Amino acid sequence: MRNLRDQPIVTYALLVICVLVFLGEQLAGGSQTSAVLVGFGARFAPLVYDGEWWRLFTAMFLHIGWMHLLMNMFTLYILGRLSEGIFGHWRFLVIYLISGLGGNFAGLLFDNQNVLAAGASTALFGLLGAFLMIGDSFRDNPAIKAMTRQFLVLIGINLLFDITQSGIDIAGHLGGLIAGFLIAGVVGAPRVGQISRTRRILMGVVLVAAPLLLAVTVGGGFE
Repeated sequence: MRNLRDQPIVTYALLVICVLVFLGEQLAGGSQTSAVLVGFGARFAPLVYDGEWWRLFTAMFLHIGWMHLLMNMFTLYILGRLSEGIFGHWRFLVIYLISGLGGNFAGLLFDNQNVLAAGASTALFGLLGAFLMIGDSFRDNPAIKAMTRQFLVLIGINLLFDITQSGIDIAGHLGGLIAGFLIAGVVGAPRVGQISRTRRILMGVVLVAAPLLLAVTVGGGFE
């Protein structure tokens, strides 16, 4: 039997949490009901700007309708198991959560301010960003190089879908992608190889500075 260290336990835990929260939404009145989504912590700009910043976190565990849930959970099952195997349990969790927060922050600044937003896709795009970081950091590895090409195609397809569809949180997806790339560089991927300390520090500085800069230039300092 495989020991616990080799099992994608964090991925499974995230799947269970999202499904349980979704069932809670359904029991409370429906996952497509605005009042339920607001009550469960969906991202809604007026409330976030009013001080409910925790919505940038809770929104990544909510879903709007069965199809939304099934698509994201299938993606999480595929990407999560692979990511957790590469990064390890706690690094994977950090990448997932920071990506979700980063994506929701970007969506808050750039997307329609009067629309309820929810879903794991901001965090899932972060996992794609983490794979890009690996490909960029270990580009001399043929296997890593081939894997990165595949994920570049997947990212391209997803972004093309985002552009051609209405009601998609494009800013949130791009924000999650970038946040995932940066935080993955900060925490590193020791199971693949070593990333230079200078590069990790630089990525950490950008990860912290970029949201602050955006808050001032785009969000007007949230005045």
